[in-house]
Amino acid sequence: DSFIHPEAFSGLHQLKVLMLQNNQLKTVPNSALKNLHSLQSLRLDANHITTVPDDSFESLQQLRHLWLDDNNLMEVPVGSLRHQANLRALTLALNRILYIPDNAFANLTSLVVLHLHNNRINEIGDNCFSGLVNLETLDLNFNNLKVFPKAIQALPKLKELGFHSNDIASIPEGAFHNNPLLKTIHLYDNPLSFVGASAFQNLSSLHSLMLRGASMMQDFPILTWTNNLESLTLSGTKISSIPTDLCEDLKVLRTLDLS
Repeated sequence: DSFIHPEAFSGLHQLKVLMLQNNQLKTVPNSALKNLHSLQSLRLDANHITTVPDDSFESLQQLRHLWLDDNNLMEVPVGSLRHQANLRALTLALNRILYIPDNAFANLTSLVVLHLHNNRINEIGDNCFSGLVNLETLDLNFNNLKVFPKAIQALPKLKELGFHSNDIASIPEGAFHNNPLLKTIHLYDNPLSFVGASAFQNLSSLHSLMLRGASMMQDFPILTWTNNLESLTLSGTKISSIPTDLCEDLKVLRTLDLS
């Protein structure tokens, strides 16, 4: 269906899950959602949505999970997310988003999971993730980012970070110093030529680091106090030597790929 009558769900005051995926919707049926005060999960994925009116989810104060992936969105629907303080998971993947502005998710203080993969994002504001104080999973894989996303410094509880398959050439010094809880970093398939010496230091929670396909990378990353690493993938790089104290520093390492 491409149209949902404004009264289609009237009277469903106890409705908790609404699945509208795989339809022909071009916009969020905001009028039909007006009185669904108990709704916790809303699926709008796999439609043709290009616009999300600012008042779309205004009355959905209990909303926990929102799927907007696989649509035709050109931008983050900032206005419609302003009232979602209880949202835990949001996916905007598989759209056509080019840019993430500052404070795009500022009021989503309960958000734990954010999927932005498979868009066309080539730039993000340095403060675009401010307010996401509880975010644990961030997926920026398969985009067009050219610069390391400094905005992740606003994410103190981040555990899983993916921005593989982008166009990032360098990882700055202290890149993750504000993300001490990181467990996995997937950076592979980026044209990395520079990795700051301190970039991966002091990440005592880190279990998995994937830098596969960093074809210009020549120096082995310094992993001082990143001593719980279990899996390290450095295949397809130009690294020619391994630190002599590697085994001493990485006592729990199970997988080392230098192919």
